[in-house]
Amino acid sequence: MDLMTVIGLTGGAVTVMILGILATGGNPAQFLDLASVFITIGGTIGATMTSTPAHRLFNVWKIFSKVLFIPTQNPAETILTLVSFSEKARREGLLALEDDLDELEDKFLRKGLQLVVDGTDPALVQNILYTELENIEARHAAGRQTFEDAATFAPAFGMIGTLIGLILALFAGIEDREALVRNVATALITTYYGAIMANLFFIPVSNKLRDRNNTEMLLREVMIHGILAIQSGDNPRIVKDRLVSFLPPSVREEISEEVGEKK
Repeated sequence: MDLMTVIGLTGGAVTVMILGILATGGNPAQFLDLASVFITIGGTIGATMTSTPAHRLFNVWKIFSKVLFIPTQNPAETILTLVSFSEKARREGLLALEDDLDELEDKFLRKGLQLVVDGTDPALVQNILYTELENIEARHAAGRQTFEDAATFAPAFGMIGTLIGLILALFAGIEDREALVRNVATALITTYYGAIMANLFFIPVSNKLRDRNNTEMLLREVMIHGILAIQSGDNPRIVKDRLVSFLPPSVREEISEEVGEKK
């Protein structure tokens, strides 16, 4: 579980929607408006459903779960695995790697090494893996698009609710002060709901999904370069140095320690 995400979402909601209101002397109950819920939340859901394919909507929880849970893949373990495969390939030959492929949980890494074991041309291996990488990134972008769309729709329906409230307030006139105040409150609360939904949930979730994608793409790049280095018969030390160069200096030190070599 990614505690920072959970704390950010829940803590932000409590701070903005409860503590912030109480600090100004207000009452959070005053910000509960059923009409605003129907207009803003209902409108956002409806527009998102209209603009999003059904199969992606059914997977929205699976997509959101990537935000809540930290990826289990460790760059250090991946590099260590690739270095060990490199050592075995130089010692026993590429065909010797086939016995260990079934133990690999990552399908992308297993597929790449299987191509190498099968004697596929290096240029073709590279082309296949990068095509797979592009498809993975495209799927991630499509899943992220649902939250990006919702982040656009929420403030828009907040403004629509504002227009509805102001129009009703004008029809009510000054004589019916109760209806006037109620409609003006609805007009402002819908904008509040739209801003909260977009900036406290949809945009942060979209940004976190983009970060998850970038992290995975970097790891896939490491895998591709490691697979190609194994196929070309590079020295395991060179393989490790090449793969570690993709990562930040602080992470390189950790990996160097896990691989068993001091910088």
